[in-house]
Amino acid sequence: MLTLLKIRNLALVDCLEWHLGGSLVGVTGETGAGKSVIVGALKLVLGERADKSLIRTGEEQCVVEAVFQLANSSLIDGILEEVGLDRCEQGELIIRRVVGASSNKQFVNNGVASWGVLKRIGRHLVDLHGPHDHQSLLSPERQLALLDAYGGAGEEVLAYRRAWLEWRAAREEYEAARAQREISDQERELLRFQVEEIEAAGMTPGEEEELEERYRRTSNASRLGELAGRAADLISETVGPGVEDLQRTAVELGRIDPAVSEIVEEVATVAVQLQELERTMMDYLGELELDPGEVREVEERFNLVESLKRKYGPTLQDALDHAEEARQRLAGSENREAYLAGLKESVDEAYQKLRGAARKVGTKRKREAPALAAEVRKHLVDLGFKQGEFEVKLETREEPGPSGFEDAEYLFGPNPGEPLKPLRQVASSGEISRVMLAVKNALADQDATPLMVFDEIDANVGGEIARAVGEKMASLGERHQVVAITHFPQVAAVAHQHFLVEKRVESGRSLSSLTEVSGEARIDELVRMLGGGGMQAREMAKSLLK
Repeated sequence: MLTLLKIRNLALVDCLEWHLGGSLVGVTGETGAGKSVIVGALKLVLGERADKSLIRTGEEQCVVEAVFQLANSSLIDGILEEVGLDRCEQGELIIRRVVGASSNKQFVNNGVASWGVLKRIGRHLVDLHGPHDHQSLLSPERQLALLDAYGGAGEEVLAYRRAWLEWRAAREEYEAARAQREISDQERELLRFQVEEIEAAGMTPGEEEELEERYRRTSNASRLGELAGRAADLISETVGPGVEDLQRTAVELGRIDPAVSEIVEEVATVAVQLQELERTMMDYLGELELDPGEVREVEERFNLVESLKRKYGPTLQDALDHAEEARQRLAGSENREAYLAGLKESVDEAYQKLRGAARKVGTKRKREAPALAAEVRKHLVDLGFKQGEFEVKLETREEPGPSGFEDAEYLFGPNPGEPLKPLRQVASSGEISRVMLAVKNALADQDATPLMVFDEIDANVGGEIARAVGEKMASLGERHQVVAITHFPQVAAVAHQHFLVEKRVESGRSLSSLTEVSGEARIDELVRMLGGGGMQAREMAKSLLK
């Protein structure tokens, strides 16, 4: 769960440390007090793009840090290892986001991370729902994914997805080959000529550089010989009697004065090096005495390669690639029917494999759809839809999709006697929010996300229903950490922890603070939320807590 959230210089918050417990955590406060700052801070931690306007006026940067304690960190550790970041120590994950006027930085376990890494990690840490975030529930893809999660069909869906990708790749290859036009006799002859011309050259990858070097030497052999000969003559003149006299003189000098023994050794070394240099230069001169036939062969080979590069280049590898493409086109043309038949057979085999995988997925979906609908209906009754109806309808697709041979459509009827409609046609956001909460409760055991955040999703429900909403959130809190930002005392009263956000003015600046309330302070806040003072409101607040 989220154990600590630190916020510094974000909007109205100058410095805040929030220590959270488990179960249901309630957050309340007057409108404009700064409750939205908490949601904004969490969104930054989850990888939402940052805006410098978030920085508190007069400050250069804002910082948000979140500490999560994970019961099982293997999934997060896998992502961290993949991108070269440290694993969680004893399940502790630390995420820090620094937003500056000119640059943003992200850190995970004290290592620099990218914005994309935060997004990947965030999907597995927090499920955040605002007043309009229930829109994801309206997506057919999301509805199908929720059904699969409820039915535990993860492995079957994964096997189907692999089969679908194989089938799609095979079909695309077949369609591309079938759409390719038949080449004419004249074009076929041209392709054959090009293949034979390139193959006859016997070119190999990497030959280009070696050939260019040989050609450069052979074409400049005369000049190279002239320069090398001159160098050899100069070395011979140096290595002559003068060096021998130098050696004898140095030896005599060393015999008289042993202190110059190092100089004597250096003279001897230089003499040997000059002699080696003379022999090396003479060997090089011998190599430059090229056979005219070899020179002619190198020139012809070089000119041939340059000609092929001009035709099919600009590089030698381009020419070799062109020959391979031409061979494939010829093979496809000369064996077109057999080639297409082979591709079609591959498509059929992939489709049969796909159907087998689809049957396994479909069987589970048909079995679990009524069970999920019944579970959701039970929670809807608790949320005030005493005679509401809910169904999970499966419809066969015209063509296999990436998730199966069927689509899911959630149908909802809040009032008896009225036909069930797809969720996307239900106008009331209050109704949709309650349906979303019912679905979340039905999937509470299958949902692996540790933290759920509900940001005023109870905004459009009545007082009696608000109590039911709070109880459903508390029920979710038995299996997840749940944070509920609410204006309803009925919801706040069932929270395991209750935090109050307040705004005050200090030295002409507005500041938001977050404090835990309990005992009389909590009763005072519930009284405020009930809309007035007096003993009646206070007794009502106490009864809500009971």
